[in-house]
Amino acid sequence: MESTINGIHHITAIAGNAKRNFEFYTKVLGLRLVKKTVNFDDPETYHLYYGDKNGTPGTILTFFPWDNIMTGRRGSRQATEIGYSVPEGSLDFWLKRFDQHNVTYNKVAEKFGEPYLTFLDPDGLKLELIVSRNADLRLPWETDEVKGENATRGFHNVTITSNKIQPTADILTEVFGYRLLEQHVNRFRFITDAVENAAIVDLVEVPGEQVGHVAGGSVHHVAFRVKDENVLMQYREKIEKLGLHITDKIDRNYFYSLYFREPGGVLFELATDNPGFAADESVEELGSHLKLPAQYEQYRSRLEETLPELY
Repeated sequence: MESTINGIHHITAIAGNAKRNFEFYTKVLGLRLVKKTVNFDDPETYHLYYGDKNGTPGTILTFFPWDNIMTGRRGSRQATEIGYSVPEGSLDFWLKRFDQHNVTYNKVAEKFGEPYLTFLDPDGLKLELIVSRNADLRLPWETDEVKGENATRGFHNVTITSNKIQPTADILTEVFGYRLLEQHVNRFRFITDAVENAAIVDLVEVPGEQVGHVAGGSVHHVAFRVKDENVLMQYREKIEKLGLHITDKIDRNYFYSLYFREPGGVLFELATDNPGFAADESVEELGSHLKLPAQYEQYRSRLEETLPELY
């Protein structure tokens, strides 16, 4: 685990209305708002982080919410599905809950021997609740309405759709240390043995699929987890040697990161465990305060007036 890719760190998507996004993920899905901050490149837009109690890598789904953004289109060269792990026996609870909250969903199905429930968030982002064949022992965040016996545990997998999967598969296997676990028709499941959870990437090959459009209801990027900055820079060297453009190290306050676009077209990030989401507020207070990057602190009063109310 020291010098490896340790599964998924976080996934970042694009939303429309911020309050609607907040209410869906905290109230309907029962996730914790781990961090309320702003987009580094657009400080008048939130960057909202949802996850478990401690903000553990592998549980973090983040959003850039822009009002009135156009709706994206799922297609090739995209991360198209986000899978959450849920306990055995919980899908009936979620079916009833989705009915109560008018959530769009499909009937329960199965892939790779695992039952799953597909649903859409208010912006059309496609998610799945998956009962893993291996018990997920991560401790959940609980709310008054979503208790531990039903609550999400964090990510199970992410799905990438490609016209041709081999270039992406090569990055996963030759650089990230994943291996092909199994295949069903045109879905190829890759897994890393470095961690027990948030360890799976599914590649779906659809040769004739139209290229997707990243906008509202779309995944912006997938971040993979590394231990620290030393490991981060080792991977930078590996990726640069492949001839791929990769950014310099960027300080994101809660992790250090690098970005590159893998050959299949999806934006990948590598993100460190350190310093973590408790770097600027206690675990008990995570998500309670508007936290600003240092360069925007001087604009706090204006931003607090400009950013929409969440609750």
